[in-house]
Amino acid sequence: MFKKSFTYVFALLVIASMVLAACQPAQTTPTEAPVVEPTTVPEATTAPEPTEEPTPEVVKTTRHGGWLDEIVVSVVDSASAVTQIQAGAIDIYAAGLSSASLPEIEAAGLDYAKQNGLYYELTFNTYGPFFTDSTGKVNPFVFAKAREALNWLIDRDYINREVYNGGALPKYFSIITQFPDYANMAETVRRLEAKYAYDPEKAATQMDEVMLGIEGVTKEDGKYMFDGEQVTLIFLIRNDSDGTRVPIGDYVANQLESIGFAVDRQYKKSSEASPIWVGGNVADGLWHLYTGAWSATIIDRDEGDNFEFFDTPQSAYGFSSTWQAFNVSDRYMELADALAYNKFTTREERNAALAEMLDLAMTESIHVWLIDGKNFTPYRDGVSVTYDLAAGVDGSMIWPYTIRLTDQEGGTLKWGAPDLFVDPWNPIAGSNWAFDQAIGRATWGEAYMIDPHTGLLHPQRFTHAEITAQEGLPIGLTLTDSYTLEFVPEIAVPEDAIVDWDAANQAFVTAAEKFPEGTTAKVKSIVYYPEDLFETVKWHDGSNLSLGDFLYSWIISLDMGKPESPIYDEAYASNAEAILANYKGFRILSESPLTIEAYSDAYQTDAELNITTMWPSFNYGEAPWHVLEAGAMADAAGEVAFSPDKADAKSTDTATVEWLSLIGGPSIDILTKYLDQGIAEAHIPYANVLADYITAEEAVARYENAKAFKDTYGHYSIGSGPYILSEVYLTEKVATLINNPDFVDLSDKWAMFGDPKVAEAELEGEGSVVVGNEFTFDVYVTFEGEPYASAEIKEVKGLLYDSTEQIVAVLQGTLVEEGYYVITVPADVSAKMVAGPAKIEAVVVPYTVAIPTFSSMEFVTIQ
Repeated sequence: MFKKSFTYVFALLVIASMVLAACQPAQTTPTEAPVVEPTTVPEATTAPEPTEEPTPEVVKTTRHGGWLDEIVVSVVDSASAVTQIQAGAIDIYAAGLSSASLPEIEAAGLDYAKQNGLYYELTFNTYGPFFTDSTGKVNPFVFAKAREALNWLIDRDYINREVYNGGALPKYFSIITQFPDYANMAETVRRLEAKYAYDPEKAATQMDEVMLGIEGVTKEDGKYMFDGEQVTLIFLIRNDSDGTRVPIGDYVANQLESIGFAVDRQYKKSSEASPIWVGGNVADGLWHLYTGAWSATIIDRDEGDNFEFFDTPQSAYGFSSTWQAFNVSDRYMELADALAYNKFTTREERNAALAEMLDLAMTESIHVWLIDGKNFTPYRDGVSVTYDLAAGVDGSMIWPYTIRLTDQEGGTLKWGAPDLFVDPWNPIAGSNWAFDQAIGRATWGEAYMIDPHTGLLHPQRFTHAEITAQEGLPIGLTLTDSYTLEFVPEIAVPEDAIVDWDAANQAFVTAAEKFPEGTTAKVKSIVYYPEDLFETVKWHDGSNLSLGDFLYSWIISLDMGKPESPIYDEAYASNAEAILANYKGFRILSESPLTIEAYSDAYQTDAELNITTMWPSFNYGEAPWHVLEAGAMADAAGEVAFSPDKADAKSTDTATVEWLSLIGGPSIDILTKYLDQGIAEAHIPYANVLADYITAEEAVARYENAKAFKDTYGHYSIGSGPYILSEVYLTEKVATLINNPDFVDLSDKWAMFGDPKVAEAELEGEGSVVVGNEFTFDVYVTFEGEPYASAEIKEVKGLLYDSTEQIVAVLQGTLVEEGYYVITVPADVSAKMVAGPAKIEAVVVPYTVAIPTFSSMEFVTIQ
């Protein structure tokens, strides 16, 4: 699944978060949504201008939309991906393969893109200690101590060595080891990694404590027994991913069996497992553990929101009973909320909270994190694509804009994926699977483009933005051509700012009504769109983008979480509350050109990430108001539901409520029915407010446009992106994308990105040193064999470990000359060390990419 890294308030002010990776923050996402120490600036300053990156030759074109005429998507097993490319059956295996497959990719002579944001974990069913089904099965994972014990039971180094050929990294936390927060918190994470190192005896002892505390459980001949039978754990193990989750699952199952459990290993494809662990009811007892994997859709410069997304019901996955059952402590909830919305005034305060949270995350272990993988996306010679350092190809926003055949404009590309159409597609609570999101992303537009090297936001539909921040906040600016940053003593929220939605009266709530004594905000953004926005940007059904799309998306995102709403979804109530807790309102300063002013108490330390664009996109995609309104009318009538949780709750033995899908199934006829009703009634949604922005004539025309689109393409997945979803075969799992010639931008708009400047670091020093003496280590920092410019380096630091593997000191590197730094261990520091093996680890943090580089060497201290 994906984790999308932006919190709800910043990117869109519609619920935006993290997304599922091959289960696949996105989202991160954590989508699908899910938002601090900046890697670009040390304080509230402007980062130095980086030197030019090597860039490919930019070929000018008159073509609009994507470079390709057609992209044909089919399902290909990961085990045969390389041979399928060699045989010409596919051109690219976009989901990528693990480091274990890299030798095969290289032996075949294939090009490949790299991905650093794919990570693996165990997700737990935390309902219990007894399930409600007729068997009354035991579930130990309702208890934090049982989950915590698995950290000691699992040898992450073994998994890396045996499954990934040593090409991955052991993972203990939801923060990614290649991302900025890991480097910033190096001292804390290294301490905790040592504390939770592989110790199966400790794991067994703690699990005994948990299991024997459950009424009716005994241990006989080394086996946990309940009601005369061995306690059996149901383990959902994915078998259709990159070939690594089966051996991971089998290893974990073996370890669980070694301490007394029986394990029912259920090997399933994503489409078979998802209805159980995402869409099912945890109380039914159909599973205990799941082999999860997630893919970041962006280089996440602030992973503080991971804890709310992955571990609390406030997540974008709050619609799932799995997340609703997560039983973290009150302190965990408090810290997760503070970190998600940066409720701090200094960086030091934030980092102290993150350090405490990392400790709590291990103690409570809602997930047990296993591996940070490096993924490799193979493709044939003659294919070119820009990849994101975190998201690779299929998880990135930029791939649809840059993928092409190098010798031509147009043509057909054959795209291979592990699965497709796993869950129903709808932008509010539809499929978050990487395979689905990758294809959908080609059809969706967005206000910004995520920089594939730094994670910052470049304007795509807006022209520029102004950021105002409260004095003292640690916010800095990098992209000075597109943004400005100003600090003021106080940011007063205007009385006419719209701050909430009154679902009962179908009306906006102003700041004057909600905050009669007045209120302030920590940040304000003003986003400027071009004058021709509503003339040049069109939905795929021919409808022009309008202000109605922006306002509708804002309204429905809150309306679904309000009990008074006819489309109320209980699973979204906590999301709405979390958004509104930090949200301070917006104003439309101008309708033409569209100019949006917004206020918030949540902020990021990168100024560029503090914008509210209000673009009509959601957790899991983009859609025009008229398609969503047909879904909302059907939802209110009890025929469909946006979320699987509500669909399940509203279904009965005699009537099934459909989980809304815009691409197929019974939903299509239901949507058509309500589009016809909209035409007959000249229906304007939320008419109390939107009648000022949508005319009856426009509404009818839009409903008719959507129906005409469906008549042509067979579905209602309508976006504004560079490609159109032209064919959908749900049973065969095949899709076709065609170029959108009416897309506003030329195909070469994002052709400027070259190879990412990920630093290479080499450490040199004496193999043995005398305790009590000063000694030094040399650090050589290069890129493609050349010294890395010091102007592009934020910091070089060293972590000094003693023989107990504890950090003795964190030492700053000193620049000697370009590409050459020295880390000095002072005599008073070395005097505290004991004789024996020791280690120095260099951490290099560049400005130009948001991926730190680690290099280490071992040495010996002698008396």
